[in-house]
Amino acid sequence: MRRWPVIAFAIVALSALSGAAAYQHAAPRQHEGNGAWQEIAWPFPRDGWPAGKAFRCGVAACGGEVELYVRPKMGFCNCDRGVTDDDEVDRVVDLDLMSEHFAPLAPGQMVRLADMPGRIRAYDLKMPNGSPHTAIGVAVSRRCDLLVALAHGRAHAREMQRAALAFLATSEMTRWMTAAMEGR
Repeated sequence: MRRWPVIAFAIVALSALSGAAAYQHAAPRQHEGNGAWQEIAWPFPRDGWPAGKAFRCGVAACGGEVELYVRPKMGFCNCDRGVTDDDEVDRVVDLDLMSEHFAPLAPGQMVRLADMPGRIRAYDLKMPNGSPHTAIGVAVSRRCDLLVALAHGRAHAREMQRAALAFLATSEMTRWMTAAMEGR
């Protein structure tokens, strides 16, 4: 009689372990219309902002391995002006999560993501291990809220910017960015 609870517990435990193992070894999720980008785990420790979404793109589609991080920063933007200058892009796009050593390649440009205006800027980035990377920082706003995106890797800046903006413009990402900015 006492064996049944032990057997039931063993079955439940084995089922849970099997499910966890299957989940961990499942293929990463690819996103609509752009199989080049695969969602990965958010790689950064918790800070004052919620974790966002992280993605990786391979050499064939992005000209080098590229990672892209996107997240909202609610209540962090100038409510009257939005993102209007390169200094603000430098401050808010999370470059400091990658490295303290970065230098802009050129003045930024105006950009729109998910119907939000802002700026985009390219950077040289020296990683903590000393390897050089390129980074693309994007900061857009709606009312007093900010959405930031940071792509980095070994691809050429122009190619990385093209690939990142094309991915961020997909309907799936546009829906996610809009929902994230509405707090959903």
